This record gives sequence, structure tokens and C-alpha cells, in this order.
Amino acid sequence: MTTVSEPDPALLQDALGPLRDRERVAQRLLDASARHSFDPDRDIDWDAPFEDGKWFWPPELVSLYDTPLWRRMPEEQRRELARHEAASLASLGIWFEIILMQLLVRHIYDRSVTSRHVRYALTEIADECRHSMMFARMIEKGGTPAYPVPHAYHQLGRVLKSISTTPGSFAATLLGEEILDWMQRLAFPDERVQPLIRSVTRIHVVEEARHVRYAREELRRQMVTAPRWERELTRLSSGEAARVFSRCFINPGVYEAVGLDRRVAVAEVRASGHRTEVMRAGAKRLTDFLDDIGVLRGPGRRLWRSSGLIA
Repeated sequence: MTTVSEPDPALLQDALGPLRDRERVAQRLLDASARHSFDPDRDIDWDAPFEDGKWFWPPELVSLYDTPLWRRMPEEQRRELARHEAASLASLGIWFEIILMQLLVRHIYDRSVTSRHVRYALTEIADECRHSMMFARMIEKGGTPAYPVPHAYHQLGRVLKSISTTPGSFAATLLGEEILDWMQRLAFPDERVQPLIRSVTRIHVVEEARHVRYAREELRRQMVTAPRWERELTRLSSGEAARVFSRCFINPGVYEAVGLDRRVAVAEVRASGHRTEVMRAGAKRLTDFLDDIGVLRGPGRRLWRSSGLIA
């Protein structure tokens, strides 16, 4: 007769450890969500008029800042460019958040619906829905068009989210959140910036801090437990996502909208040492983390270099 041995308690503890850690993190994030969540429709004064002479984005974060073209632009045109770039960044944020919501739904599809990990993922999806609507309302209030990403990259987004691994999904989540978060942390306390923009960025920063923690903890676990092929694919897909993200960061249509020559403006942005420093500073916390957990390796690292986000 075949006997069935009892499971080794030590091995069982090793297997349950990451699950318990995941649940503890999720519970802390759920508690934080209960304490510090916002309703942008009620918590932002959408009816307040814009203030004369204030910026829609800190000037140092405007793509043309400190270029020869910038130095020739009158102050009013600089502020107008900042208004359109704020709309472009909000449009990019909506595009990325819609992708992230789909990735999160895929992540929880086969998981226990009663787990705290899944409950927090659903909480984050609800946050992202509100953020997307908030950004869209901000664009409308600002009186600019929305600035969608180019069609080719819009279609490539379909491919990336369809082939993304679980760790790849969380790497993309961090890419979409951390660079914008760094810029918004500079925007919301800046008294030169319109109060409405500061309110929008403050809400986003507070709530995105939880999303970043959730994604970082899960990606760290996944890069230890995922099979080798999945880790390698994550390195490649995150590098390609970084390349696409940097290309789409500001829609070149903003330059034409304020009366500038698109080709001249794009060339000056690409040649701008200041802009390169801004983008790398915004990505540094993320790229240091990804390097530490083994994402920035091999061909994927070359893709990250081509994005300009690392040297």
C-alpha cells in the first residue's frame, strides 16, 4: 500500500511566507487607502477661475526650458507651452492608466477573490479610474485639446499589454507612475503653479505612493520566483516600454499649438542637456530599484539606454 507522507512543516512555512508577506503589505495599503483617498469631483474646486500670471507646469519641467528657442520665446508663449504640455502629460497619464488597469485585472484573474492582495488591486483600479477622469477634466478645464500618443505607439501598447508577463506588468506600472510622480512632487508645492494643477497633482501623488509600493513589492517577489524565461522577457519588455514611454512623453503637437516649428522644437529638446538631466532625475529612483532587483540586464538594458532614461 502506498503511503502519503505529511508535508514538511519547514517547506510549508517557506511556501506560505511570501503569501503572508503579500497579504500584510496589501492590508497596510488598504488601511492607508481608507485614511487618505480623495474624490476629485468634490475635493477640487473646478469652478475657480485660473489665476493670471501663473503657470500650468513648473517652467523647469517644460521640455524646451533653457534651450536657445526657449530663450527667444516671450514669457506669455512659454506659459502657453506649459499649459499645452500639462495637457499632453495628462493625456499620456490617461493612456498609461488605462493600460495599467487592464494589466491589474489580468493579474488578479486567477487569484483568490477574498484575498487582501486582490482587494487592494481592485482599490487601485478604482483609484486609477478616478485619476483618468480627473486628468480628462483638467484637460477640458484648461481649454486645450487632448494629446493622444501617436497611432503606431497606441497600437504597440496593445501588443505590450497582451504579451506582458506578471513581473513585466508591474515593471510597466512603475515606469508609468514613478517619473510622472517625481515631476508632480515638484509641481504641487510650487506656488508659481495654478492652484487647480497643484490640487490635481497633490491627489495623484498621495494615491500613487500606495500604487508604487504595491507594484514594487510584487515585482521584487516576482523577480525571485518567476521562471528564467519570464524574467528575461520582463527585461526586454520593460526596456521596450521605457523606449516607447520616452518617445511619447510630450506630444510634438504642443509646439505647433503655440506657434512654434515642430521640427526645430523637437530637435532642440533632443539636444537639450537640461531635458536629459530632468528625465534621468525623474527615472533615477525607479532605475536604481530595477537595477537592484535584476531587471536592467542584457539586451533590455540597451533598450533602456536608447530611451535616454539611463546613461
